[in-house]
Amino acid sequence: MSRQELTQSQTEIIVKLDNGRKVYQMGTQQVAALGGINISFKKGSFWAIMGPSGSGKSTMMNILGCLDRFTTGHYILEGQDVSTLDDDSLSELRLRHLGFIFQSFNLIPQLTVQRNIELPLYYLGWDSAQSANRAKELAKKVKLEGRLDHHPMELSGGEMQRVAIARALANDPQILLADEPTGNLDTATGNQIMDLLVDLNNQGKTIIMVTHELDIAAYAKNRLHMKDGKIDKIDGDTHEAI
Repeated sequence: MSRQELTQSQTEIIVKLDNGRKVYQMGTQQVAALGGINISFKKGSFWAIMGPSGSGKSTMMNILGCLDRFTTGHYILEGQDVSTLDDDSLSELRLRHLGFIFQSFNLIPQLTVQRNIELPLYYLGWDSAQSANRAKELAKKVKLEGRLDHHPMELSGGEMQRVAIARALANDPQILLADEPTGNLDTATGNQIMDLLVDLNNQGKTIIMVTHELDIAAYAKNRLHMKDGKIDKIDGDTHEAI
């Protein structure tokens, strides 16, 4: 590979995990949740992380979301080594660079759809007019423009997940982290949510998703299988793994 090709390849990397290990202290014992993870993800890729209970996939997702840290090793996010950042810096990084989609939606029931979507923008310091316009734009993107004044309990499960996706997009993150995004939905609604994620990926968003469902994982271009805290195998468009 030429120096120019190598440089271009490096600039395509959005996430790099370098010999990442996570060890928990359980009484007098140490339990290794991750045992040396080495992988890079390219910008605009779509990954499904899979594995049985205890395989380390949830721990890996927490680290990717800057909700936890490696015990040893490095996590490079958009060219920045976040492994040594303090808690305030990690919070700022999450707010500006990452979008989160959860199985249980995590909407605030007292707030309307519009206010739920606007929430990250409040913490970013946007004024009310800017935030309202952004929320309306994103509600239209997820086909909920007629539901802005409704509260979460007035919505179906699929609609609540659409609100959660709109909220995750509010800060225009490059990376969307989805933790079992269809786990609380029926099959038809889950497929609609996955179609939406595919559209977002086609628009350039990098998506990293945890799922235990093979049919949902099939929507991703790449599948990373974990076992006993290590990468067991990778399938799909493996040229997107470096």
